[in-house]
Amino acid sequence: MRLWQEHHLYVSSLLTSPLVDLDTGAVIAHPAIVDANGGLRAAPLPMVLELPVHVVLSGAGALAPLHEALRRAGRHPREAILLLSGPCHEQDRPLLKVGLDGLRTIGYLLGFADVGTAGAALDLVADSSPYLLALAPDVVTRIPGDHRAIAVARAVVTLARGIGAHVMAPGVEREAQVATVRGLGVRLAHGPLLAPGPDGKVRVPLPIADESPASVMLGPRVQELLLPAVTLPAEAKAEEAVAAFGHEPTITSVILVDEFQRPKGSLDRSRFLLSFAARYGHALHGSKPAQRLADPPRTVPRTTPAIAAMQAAGRDSARVYDDLVVTDELNRCLGIVRVSDLIRQVAAIRG
Repeated sequence: MRLWQEHHLYVSSLLTSPLVDLDTGAVIAHPAIVDANGGLRAAPLPMVLELPVHVVLSGAGALAPLHEALRRAGRHPREAILLLSGPCHEQDRPLLKVGLDGLRTIGYLLGFADVGTAGAALDLVADSSPYLLALAPDVVTRIPGDHRAIAVARAVVTLARGIGAHVMAPGVEREAQVATVRGLGVRLAHGPLLAPGPDGKVRVPLPIADESPASVMLGPRVQELLLPAVTLPAEAKAEEAVAAFGHEPTITSVILVDEFQRPKGSLDRSRFLLSFAARYGHALHGSKPAQRLADPPRTVPRTTPAIAAMQAAGRDSARVYDDLVVTDELNRCLGIVRVSDLIRQVAAIRG
């Protein structure tokens, strides 16, 4: 339901059920609404809210009820994904950019609704660097029976990959829809099919296993080789990382993550501790941010085959044996995979 009035901002949600990760069945976000009284009704998990483009174009004053509703509910903007709905005329684009930059600075994650049909123009979507793209519901409804709808969905997925955004399929009702969008690369969805059952659990239809010779030769996906990651906040001090390594001698890396558990740095055990082994090492680095000594995290999506993960590991000859950070569709750290485990898997396939 989408409602707004002159004196009260109603911010509703496009979601009809929890937002679900199709790979794991995990619920990663919930619908939410800001009602006529300015109250936020939302679950503790991250929330997805629809926000009409014309509200953003109306200026900061029009958005004040949204900010106030979150503040009163004790929620932070970084917990909300705002899906912009409706078109934007060419002459309004500069004003929209200013509004979106302001929302992003505050901490909101931004996305676009109805992508592929009635939503914003694709070039505007691309220029706005969104976090999430929601396919138009009528496109999903026509899948898989309409090849034209599949072509539109495929184009949106290609656009999302090019700009680093995630794609959501709204309103899924049939298993065939889930199979089709999953095959296109969509990993987030909601709809009647994914609504929680009487026991409160969400059940996602299992994908059809690909047992073709070509798939088998690529090896298992890295999520099957996953090991727990030792993580610290991105702003942690170097001495905290030293303590983490000292706590358990088998730890090969410490991953620095932000408040969303997204990897921001990787500390390799050997290189990091070597910095402290040098004379005055602790005095030089101990009270400073660990990020100063971190390398960029080498991330691989959890669905990456072992062969492809090994190729990713080999792109930097200086870090061939560094742990790879395995991420989900929201770029959150799920754990690590060790290159030695990848080597064993690939050797077993080719043996």
